[in-house]
Amino acid sequence: MDMLKDSKAFSGYSVDDVQKAKAFYQGILGLDVSERMGMLQLNIPHSNPIIVYPKGPAHSPATFTVLNFPVTDIEKIVDELTQKGVKFEQYGEQFMQDEKGITRAEGRPLIAWFKDPAGNILSVIEER
Repeated sequence: MDMLKDSKAFSGYSVDDVQKAKAFYQGILGLDVSERMGMLQLNIPHSNPIIVYPKGPAHSPATFTVLNFPVTDIEKIVDELTQKGVKFEQYGEQFMQDEKGITRAEGRPLIAWFKDPAGNILSVIEER
């Protein structure tokens, strides 16, 4: 039963406003974004595209991380995104985050979470 083993699977999630999402993903995060049939396609090198589709007022943001960006220098990326107006989430003592929102729990990767304009949770995570 390995019917899907060779499938080039891709991910997708909804937003309430495609144009706000496009401005954020393209303008703030600097991603290559294309638009087709009312949906966005996030074109990330060495990865399958990610589809961002409109759901309008029925949109409910994901309560979990929908997209992770591996980075080599999380401090630099968090500082740059903060300067562009991105606010990093603070989840309390359980995640042992610093004032920038970077988790520094022993045994866990360095990670910081933020939201897109539709409230979906994204992260930057430092590769070691």
